[in-house]
This record gives sequence, structure tokens and C-alpha cells, in this order.
Amino acid sequence: MAVELVVRAMKPGFEQFPVIVVGSGFFGATIAHLVAVELDVPVLVLERREHGGGNSFSEIDPETGIEFHRYGSHLFHTSNAKVWEFVNRFSAFNNYRHRVFTFHDNRMFTMPINLMTINRFFGKSFKPAEAAAFLAEKAAAEGIAAPTNLEEKAISQIGRDLYAAFVRDYTAKQWETDPKELPASIISRLPVRFSYDDFYFSDRYEGLPVDGYGKIFQRMLNHPRIHVELGVDFFAARAALAPSALIIYTGPVDRYFEYRHGALGWRTLDFELERPAVSDYQGAAVVNYPELQFKHTRIHEFKHLHPERAQNPKQTLIMREYSRFASGNDEPYYPIGRTEDRQRYELYREMAEAEPSVVFGGRLGTYRYLDMHQAISAAMKSFETEIAPRLRRDGE
Repeated sequence: MAVELVVRAMKPGFEQFPVIVVGSGFFGATIAHLVAVELDVPVLVLERREHGGGNSFSEIDPETGIEFHRYGSHLFHTSNAKVWEFVNRFSAFNNYRHRVFTFHDNRMFTMPINLMTINRFFGKSFKPAEAAAFLAEKAAAEGIAAPTNLEEKAISQIGRDLYAAFVRDYTAKQWETDPKELPASIISRLPVRFSYDDFYFSDRYEGLPVDGYGKIFQRMLNHPRIHVELGVDFFAARAALAPSALIIYTGPVDRYFEYRHGALGWRTLDFELERPAVSDYQGAAVVNYPELQFKHTRIHEFKHLHPERAQNPKQTLIMREYSRFASGNDEPYYPIGRTEDRQRYELYREMAEAEPSVVFGGRLGTYRYLDMHQAISAAMKSFETEIAPRLRRDGE
């Protein structure tokens, strides 16, 4: 079931709104909610998609009755108590804790690399200190004192065997680039645990909204001072907006400036849904496939995200994920961040800072990957330091 955003008739039109939020992902929706609730200022939210919620959007598959995340599994986790309290205003959260498994050489391993992974891979029964010394010896044997690329960086941390099994080909599929040609900074520090802790995240708070992400966005934006327009492109509607309006822009920063310094590089994802006639396909929410013989990078099985729900006992819903370079109208997911991209973004950032009536935010507006909790935290900070002070001055 699609997100049921409340859309009210506008009288007389777009020009009545002093605040325009472009995009309804977590950054934009948080700003819109705070402006309406805390400042009692009208907000217009423009969303080019036919649904709210950005890439966190979720819906119910009509055939299986299973809620799925259209843009890949979104796992909420944070150590920020303020962010956790905020999202819990809109839905209670279950106690799901995320685990990731990797299928290699016809065997299943736990990720990130931990004591179980190491012992299973090498056929050992190391204690923590023994495993740490073992990997340190393997890494030292490679003699890489100053890594110059991703491959060298990874090998200098975990040795060649684990790198070849779990990092090399997975990275090559994710980036469509030989790891030798990728900068070491991409993998600045591989997570390795010398314990049997196989939880993927180590944050204080973690879980999935029991009512789904769709309901969270519906409730965040369901306010008399908020008007939502779906299927509207900001650039097409721009002429109808009040010239004095404060714009919170979460779209692509390079598009805002008409690609004056060229397009920024992004990775995109393709998804393939399948409905196997089994109760449980893989036994976990996410399984990685690092080997090149598999074109997909991982498989999501969404019913595992909500163990508290009554699930379809005769059918499940899985999603294969594929990674490639973004082009044209592709949805951007991960900033590539090559040297030329970073240099190009710096030029756009300088232009953005010179825009007095525009606040740039979110992944696309700041050219950095943000988890959901990071987007909310960034929105809260922007509201407190930039948006609220300006609107209070304008209202005096």
C-alpha cells in the first residue's frame, strides 16, 4: 500500500508559502515537521515522485501482504537519544537487530568479519587474542607499509585470504572498478571483531517501525500547516513560488546550478523482486553474494525485518540488488567521490553558500551518503542554527 500523504487544496496557490521544502525524505520531512509544529509557519513540500519518504519509502506487496522497502532494506539504528525520541513520536519500533551473512564457496559466513568468520574460514578455533595475532601476521607478511589503493589498504588490515574471499569481488561489483584503481579512503577501516558478536550495528538504539516507514512519513507530514504536492518537479514549479520564500533544497546540488561545473558521480541500484512459494527463502533479512559468478550483490528477504508480525506461511518476498554507475534519470544512491567529484563538489558548495534564501541538505544536496539517523540529526541541526533563526527574524 502506498504512503497516504494528506494533500490539501491550496488557496490561492504556491505563492502563499514562506517555506518550500524540496524533497520528502528524512531530511526534508524533518524540517517541514519542525517548521510547522515549533514555529507555526506554513510549509509547502514538493516531491517529484508519486510517493513521499524518499529512498526510505516502504509499501505492502499486494500479492504476499509483506511490507517491502522499494529502494533496498533500510535499517534504523542510532546512538543519538534525541533522534531516537523524535522518530518514536511517529511509530513504535520493534526490537529487530540486524545481522548480515555472506555466501562464499558454497558456505555461509557472518559479517562483518568476526571471530566466527575467521575460525570458520580458516578451520581454526582461535581465542580472540590468537585470532588478532594470526591476522596481524598475515597482513604484515604482505609488506604494505603505505597503501595507495583500496586493495592494498584492505590487505594491510586483514590479509590477502579474507580480502579475496569477502572484499575484492564484492567491491568490484559494487563499483564496477578494479579495487586497485579505487582510493584507499573508500575502505578507511574494515570492521573486524575478535569476538563472536555478529550484530551488524553497535548503536544504542535499533529497530524497525512497527507501523512501517510509510506511516512515519504520513504522520510527520500530516499537519494543518503542511501542504504536500506529489509528482511535482521543483524546477517546473519554481516560477509560481514566492520570490521571498526560504527554500530547503534536498535535490541534486549539481542540477540546481544547471551542471555548471559538470555532473557529480553517483552509483545507482537496480532491484528485482521475486515471490518464491516457500515460507522462508534464506533465513535472514540480508545475504551478501561477493563472488563474480553472481551478478547481484545481495538478496533482501523482508519478512525477517518484522518478526513481530504474522507472516504469509506459504510465500515470501525477496529482492535481488544490482549496482552500477548512475546516468540520465537513474536514482542516485552512493556518491562515488573520485578526486574530480570532490573538486567539483567544492565548487558547487561555494555556490550554495552564496545562495541567501536556499538551505541545501540531504544526500543529494550535500553530496554525501547519509544514513537515516544522520539525515534527521543534520536536519535538526540545520533547523536550530539556520532555519529557525531566519524565520523568527522574518516574523518580527
